[in-house]
Amino acid sequence: MSKNKKILITGGPGSGKTTLIKKLKMLEYNCVDEVVRSLTTEGKKNGTDQLFLEKPIAFTKKLIDLRIIQFKKNNNKKLTFFDRGIHESLAYLNFLGTKFDSELADKCGNFKYDLVFLLPPWKEIYKKDDCRYESFEESIKIYDEIKKIYSLFDMTIIQLENENVENRVKNIMMHIKNLYK
Repeated sequence: MSKNKKILITGGPGSGKTTLIKKLKMLEYNCVDEVVRSLTTEGKKNGTDQLFLEKPIAFTKKLIDLRIIQFKKNNNKKLTFFDRGIHESLAYLNFLGTKFDSELADKCGNFKYDLVFLLPPWKEIYKKDDCRYESFEESIKIYDEIKKIYSLFDMTIIQLENENVENRVKNIMMHIKNLYK
């Protein structure tokens, strides 16, 4: 098994992913930030309020390319945590009911995370903001699509409980120790 582990932190909008990544950074782990917010902000500056909703395929192609660059860039680290992953771009298209060609799926199929930590919907912490347009009910549907897509690509999925960030980190570390046995 490779010594360079790529660990994905994912889930629907507002489930605590970014808070978890921030905590892992504080603990001095190598972490890769989500890039979708920068794409959305860039679209807003160019006059498109929700670029993903207006041009879902073009947005997704660009997002997948950026996430692939992030994935490849971090090949020399012993352990890297990613805030969202390559494949869930397809999950969001499925959520919208947008058809896409097999080329996008094939492109995603060339990459695999060693572990996928899936954060379930968490109503108590969910908040909308300038880039998060989904309702809580929609975040549940997105979560379901994300779970399906990583299962489809045959990755090990571990669901974390809705609990404080310290306990989530402990749970993650327990699973990561098993990767190195």
